[in-house]
Amino acid sequence: MRKNVLKLSVASLFFIGIGVYGQKSDTITKERKIDEVIVVGYGKSTKAKLTDNVAKISSESLKEIPNANFQNAMVGKAAGVRVNQTNGKLESGFNINVRGSASISAGTSPLYVIDGIPMINNDESTNGAAVNPLVTLSATEIESIEILKDASSAAIYGSRGSNGVVLITTKTGRKGKPKLTLNLSQGFSEPTNKVQFLNAKQYVELFLEAGRNVGRESSVITRLNRYSNNTDWQNGVIDTDWQDYIFKKGAVRDADFSVSGGDDKYNYMFTASNNDTQGIIRKNDLDRNTARLNISASPTDKLKLGLNLGFSRTSIDRVSNDNQFTTPMQAIALAPISPAFVDGEPFDGTTYANFLLEDKYASYNTLIKRVTGKLFGEYKILKNLTFNSDFGYDYYNQKEKEYRGKKTPFMSTDGYAFNSWVDTENIIFSNYLSYNLKLGAHNFSAIAGTELNKNRREYGSVTGIRFPSDDFQNIDSAGEINAGGGNATEYSFFSYFARANYDYQGKYLFKASIRKDGSSRFGKANRYGIFPAFSAGWVLSKEDFLSSSDVISLLKLRASWGKTGNAEIGNFASRDLWNAASYKQLPAIEPAQPESPNLTWEKSSQTDIGLDFGVFNNRVSGEIDFYNKKTNGLLFYQNIPYTSGYSNIYRNIGDMKNTGFEMVINTQNIKKDNFTWDTNFNVAKNNNEITALPDDNRDQIIGNVIRRVGERLDSFYLVEYAGVDPNNGDALFYKNTLNPDGSLDKTKTNDYSEAQRIIAGSSTPDWIAGLTNTVEYKNFDFSFTFYGEFGGNLYNSGGKFMSTSASNGYDNQTVDQMNRWQNPGDITNVPQARLGKGNGVEESTRYLEKNDFVRLRNLSLGYTFNKNLTSSIGVNKLRLYVSAINVLTFTKYSGYDPEARSDTNRGGGGSTFYSAPPAKTVTFGINVNF
Repeated sequence: MRKNVLKLSVASLFFIGIGVYGQKSDTITKERKIDEVIVVGYGKSTKAKLTDNVAKISSESLKEIPNANFQNAMVGKAAGVRVNQTNGKLESGFNINVRGSASISAGTSPLYVIDGIPMINNDESTNGAAVNPLVTLSATEIESIEILKDASSAAIYGSRGSNGVVLITTKTGRKGKPKLTLNLSQGFSEPTNKVQFLNAKQYVELFLEAGRNVGRESSVITRLNRYSNNTDWQNGVIDTDWQDYIFKKGAVRDADFSVSGGDDKYNYMFTASNNDTQGIIRKNDLDRNTARLNISASPTDKLKLGLNLGFSRTSIDRVSNDNQFTTPMQAIALAPISPAFVDGEPFDGTTYANFLLEDKYASYNTLIKRVTGKLFGEYKILKNLTFNSDFGYDYYNQKEKEYRGKKTPFMSTDGYAFNSWVDTENIIFSNYLSYNLKLGAHNFSAIAGTELNKNRREYGSVTGIRFPSDDFQNIDSAGEINAGGGNATEYSFFSYFARANYDYQGKYLFKASIRKDGSSRFGKANRYGIFPAFSAGWVLSKEDFLSSSDVISLLKLRASWGKTGNAEIGNFASRDLWNAASYKQLPAIEPAQPESPNLTWEKSSQTDIGLDFGVFNNRVSGEIDFYNKKTNGLLFYQNIPYTSGYSNIYRNIGDMKNTGFEMVINTQNIKKDNFTWDTNFNVAKNNNEITALPDDNRDQIIGNVIRRVGERLDSFYLVEYAGVDPNNGDALFYKNTLNPDGSLDKTKTNDYSEAQRIIAGSSTPDWIAGLTNTVEYKNFDFSFTFYGEFGGNLYNSGGKFMSTSASNGYDNQTVDQMNRWQNPGDITNVPQARLGKGNGVEESTRYLEKNDFVRLRNLSLGYTFNKNLTSSIGVNKLRLYVSAINVLTFTKYSGYDPEARSDTNRGGGGSTFYSAPPAKTVTFGINVNF
């Protein structure tokens, strides 16, 4: 569902949620969630004693999201955390920013830690489109997700905490008799939106007119004959809607079960799941199987031992990246007068390659196997002193197998096969002491330890051509092995860390932490870095002057400062590198990269000031935070004189800052025995600014974006489109040259070369917001989440092909191009159709749109049968439910979807290029607990 007018605002979302907070309730909890347990680095805390900014997402928020990627469940649930899947392909990567981007050329993803193990999170795809490595993890395994947003909470992870830290805690068994849980669901999917393109009649009309306008009507007729396979295109005998072939009805099937239990000495939890997803894009499917076993035992009162072990196998059938003619989405460029098939075979006379040939005669599969495990021991040396030893292991294996038969587009040989494989092992060995002391009203706790992290990656690939037939697709059937390669790489970290917490009467709270990281990645002059953090809190509501208040239930001031780093710069950026070479068929070596001995971490320092509050016995509670994050020493590949023997060198020479505001409001709108209604609303604003660049702050222009001091990262840099000259149908542009007084010349011109580029917007929104409502009435439960983004832009890099009023080739056009200029005096924004003359097809703000949106992201409705009805058949709980994702989208954006981005670099950051929309999925399921 699309709406032409965006009427939902941040304010209206807010009032939907809390307009009835004053309703009376029979039962009121004084300290609502104040003692909620929060997982932090190398330990736990409670909400009451927390002086940092940590967002928690519970397993209740993760369950029953009908999507293979658990990150989808994070959308709209944490203030200041922006979560976007690149596009609608099942395996596509996720873009997650915690309080804005903290880097330009190093990694921007947060650090993921599962049960204390930093996870491998590298894109290992070889076809140019990213594969999300975390698609291997099932949401059914997860107990909670904590997001460490400020530097004080993330600094315990030192050189890898600048982009935030996502802590994933898996489920464990609990004391009690064995509990068996079964969940089965079946769902159906379709695209969130389709774009309307010209039908056969409109296509013929527009292109004949475009040809006549430039004296080329006869050549247009020749083309129409060819594209229509010499059928009667004048009368629309063939009218192909290529979107009917691109998209398909998707399906999602989930099945998972778990068994758990324990007593005073041990506990266990075993879970297994299968997710079988048929995507909305033709030939894009995913099948994932996971299993996890978590056990712990206490052989003595002083010793606790445990094992967490997870396995997953994920098989993905994929299509080409967005920038390939053979990807399904580019079929929207094909003429509607072309048949999709002729005599059962894909028609090979289409405008561009017919992707159905690739669909029939090619395959591309990615297979991922992953093992995560942790052995841990905990020994109580003294009453207050405990020693912990954890050995963690993460193994990631990805194999890609591509075969293209001799009938596929652009194939010049009898078949082509490409196989690649990558093995990555990550080993983490942590040892630390924990100390806790309580002396009257004084509470003190501390940890101190060391950690070793070693990572090794091996990669290999082989290419073969000339196959006897398409029945032989394995690489050993190739008549010729014409390419191959392989490499291995390693890195390591060694760290010391410590943290101390103190509070007096739970009223005055203090925390300090420090981490010293050493890494093989950095220059010998800067191999170690120190990352300190400090925070404090004052619970004013426990002071005498507020403790008896009937209105204020909680009032806590927080302040923190910390320093974190970004180590994602590659393994050898600081090293003097040489490559193997060949000289007159003899082996040789040649210099490849100069040494950069002073290269070090990108460092971020962040200050956070926050307020936690609760009023009316915590019927209304929330958080307000202001932050200032400065990143120094941004990594750049800088030009150096060729007389050095090299052209570039890595250096730390850029700065950037993010400042912002976050607000969270939780309300208990209604709380009665048979009726509860809770609301969570969060909103955040982030301001990003580049403050220093290499080469005396020289602008860096990459495609349609610019990096400029004083501006947002990757701002759009485009010529400004000025509409159409009503006298002659010419496309117009604003000159935007500089006047003597410093203003811009807004004179219009039809000469594109006379117009100067301007900063026209940014791909990052000014505001993001989420609203979740949870209602329980008797045996019914109902919840939904709205998510919105405001103030951003999206550039359509395919616009100069699909929305050109037939002025740039024979691509099919969006239906709005029928509003083209035709006669003097016509007022329109679409120039005259002039085939091949490029009337307004240049890169400009013509193809830049605001992509503000509000989306009903998740929805769930369930019914739980009375226990007295189910207990007779041995069932402790029986629940039927329906859930949905991406249900409704309210936006003015005219493309496929306001969140869909290109999975290649086409057009620069924040661009879409024949990018698939996400799926709208509705699922029906059953939960059974025994």
